[in-house]
Amino acid sequence: MMTVAPDVPRSHVVAVALVEAPTMLSLAAPCDTFGAAPPPGAASWYDFRVCGGDSVPLGPWGRLDPTDPPETLDIADTIVVPGVGGARFRDLDPLVDALRAAHARGARVISICTGAFVLARAGLLDGRRATTHWHYARRLAELAPTAVIEPDRIHVDDGDVLTSAGNAAGLDLCLYVLQRDHGAAVANAVARRLVMAPHRDGGQAQFVAHRPGRDRPDDLAALCDWAIARLDQPLRVADLAARAGLSTRQLGRRFRAATGHGTLDWLAQARVRRAQELLETTGDTVEVIAARTGHGSAANLRRHFRDIVGVAPDAYRRTFRHGA
Repeated sequence: MMTVAPDVPRSHVVAVALVEAPTMLSLAAPCDTFGAAPPPGAASWYDFRVCGGDSVPLGPWGRLDPTDPPETLDIADTIVVPGVGGARFRDLDPLVDALRAAHARGARVISICTGAFVLARAGLLDGRRATTHWHYARRLAELAPTAVIEPDRIHVDDGDVLTSAGNAAGLDLCLYVLQRDHGAAVANAVARRLVMAPHRDGGQAQFVAHRPGRDRPDDLAALCDWAIARLDQPLRVADLAARAGLSTRQLGRRFRAATGHGTLDWLAQARVRRAQELLETTGDTVEVIAARTGHGSAANLRRHFRDIVGVAPDAYRRTFRHGA
């Protein structure tokens, strides 16, 4: 359960640690939340700093100058590490050392998007729950093998180490931290100022650019294509195994070795991914889409869709329907 500490004092220093080539939105999130003027009703607020040695490029559009030297991280109560384009990190040792020292003395550390890689290199994710952008989740798990990476989460609170998914999820995390520090009324006031919801439904699964067959075994590509072309039919695992000339157990081993999922799980995900496409590109009812994807009923589609995507089909369509 989230604890609310409404008495964060004025001297609570929030410092953004400038890294090489930070993404603009991951910088804007803490600036527009912790660095903006306090909303009405806030009994206290933050002393906001942007820390670094030199100005950093913001893509081809310009550069950002720090307000404070790197040493300010030594007194920060909360440190925010922004995302980096392409997860490219060089000359990290000084920042990694500063993060370790800050965390050891009790500072709270927050990462946005690929900023989680900096926390991982500092050892701050060891044995903890964390997340990052879905595209980099596997790489983060390799870098921090003892961490529990939750690739579907918009943000993860592990006490004094908090991580967010993609750059836009940095706003979600900053608003969450505002609620944790100052309560819901203050966080909601800031969300209204930013013209965004204080909380988003679902996780990252609804945003993953994934279509059926992407993670299929190469030696079963033809079988996967055959199945995807027949998703409107009541396919069974036995049907796929017979088509491949394998036993159901042999087929399951091949799917699991290549995708981490069994044959039935792959088939269920293929049906839901096809439903996503139809929700995005057609005006078909959920009932029609259920029939076109082999779910049999709208109730079955809704259940499997929520299990895999994290939101209901109607909510997904409102978000992603082309031209909506």
